[in-house]
Amino acid sequence: MTNRLLRLPDVADRVGLKRSSIYRMIASDQFPSPLKISSQVSAWPESEIEAWIQARIDEGRDRRNLQLAPEIPSA
Repeated sequence: MTNRLLRLPDVADRVGLKRSSIYRMIASDQFPSPLKISSQVSAWPESEIEAWIQARIDEGRDRRNLQLAPEIPSA
């Protein structure tokens, strides 16, 4: 994987969130913060966005697997 820098429109497209949701999640430490690459430009390393996406996938699968696990009867 290359470590390109992604601008906000690319990030929003990849994660399926709007700008306001991304910044709200950044403020609550639920999304990677952008890097300041100039006085007026911010971008995210592609690897951080891909890792965030993978973590959401893994969490969803973990939750689903817990819901699908058979209950063990108590003795």
